Amino acid sequence: MIGTYVLYAILAASFLLIIHVNMLYPFSLKALSLFNQTEDEPHRDQLPTVTLIIAAYNEEDIIEKKLKNSLGLEYPPEKYEIVVFSDASTDRTDEIVSSYSGLGVDLCRIEGRVGKTECQNRVVDMVDTDIVVFSDANSMYDKKAIKEIVSSFQSNVGCVVGELRYTNPNDMEGESVYWKYEQWLKNLESATGSLVAGNGSIYAVKKESYVPLDEEVTSDLAEVLEIVRNGEYVKYNSSAFAFEELEETINEEINRKKRIATRSFNTIVKYTDLISPFNNITFSYKFLSRTILRWLLPIWLILFFASNLILSISRGGLVLYTLLTLQIIFYCTALFSHGLNKAGRNVGPVLTFPYYFSLINYALLVGAWNLINKQNVVTWETVDR
Repeated sequence: MIGTYVLYAILAASFLLIIHVNMLYPFSLKALSLFNQTEDEPHRDQLPTVTLIIAAYNEEDIIEKKLKNSLGLEYPPEKYEIVVFSDASTDRTDEIVSSYSGLGVDLCRIEGRVGKTECQNRVVDMVDTDIVVFSDANSMYDKKAIKEIVSSFQSNVGCVVGELRYTNPNDMEGESVYWKYEQWLKNLESATGSLVAGNGSIYAVKKESYVPLDEEVTSDLAEVLEIVRNGEYVKYNSSAFAFEELEETINEEINRKKRIATRSFNTIVKYTDLISPFNNITFSYKFLSRTILRWLLPIWLILFFASNLILSISRGGLVLYTLLTLQIIFYCTALFSHGLNKAGRNVGPVLTFPYYFSLINYALLVGAWNLINKQNVVTWETVDR
């Protein structure tokens, strides 16, 4: 009897956590935003100086396109410079970047394959501009992206995150659905104070606000948390956007997400003090909901399914049977969609979403396991394009 009560408690608690991180959290932010209206500072007459820092490792297939895109952005050339750091590239990346030196592009080659975060630390220390904007080599910016992202800086704003949009040539509609949800959350988080995480493809930091980071952390996540810890705000500007093409195979997509999840878990354990409501109760609620509880979602899903299955076998009942049937249908759809995706078939967003949802949570589960086993990923590999 006691065991049955425990199973019902696990079922109820895991269900509430699943509903909270996916539905209650964003709607609570929406309600909070109605009472959190702030006035913008007067628009500045002078544009700040900006350095666009591009991360590159063996990007010979895409780096020239990125440089042409970066040189074509609408920003006064006397206030704008471009630096590409090459993390010990072994292909023609450095040669291609060097050929653009006469056009205002600087190459910073860093030996030793130290990883993206350590490269950023070194380059930021070298530049002398008001704002540094971080970008990946395969992220193509809208012409007004730099102007838009710097327009969101105010005296109390240390970081501004732009929007990443996928063009989905491999028909991964599930990724699009996920990113639309992510963009909605970021708008809500920004409207209620600060974002909880950045986006490595397009985010900007005041030079004076930049905090050098441990090479083992994910820079766009850790830098945001450092800036919030120091009392400044992190804002979101969806008008500053970049495009990326998803050209990976399914296996590459899975490996990328496992790598990101592993680094992210190894990052957030260094910032557990931000959960404390004695620092900033609104941000602590967002950090707890958005990272801790949400990234542990695969645990809640496993507990919900397992307790539902055991109770359905031992106790029965329409509600238990219905919940179990819906879960089985959802995960079978995910497996079916995975098979079609591997075969190169376009199955549409309705079938792809269960697969993509399951893929994300599988990656999070691997990331949590790697954290427990003290494993991390510092460097990144470039996908063949």
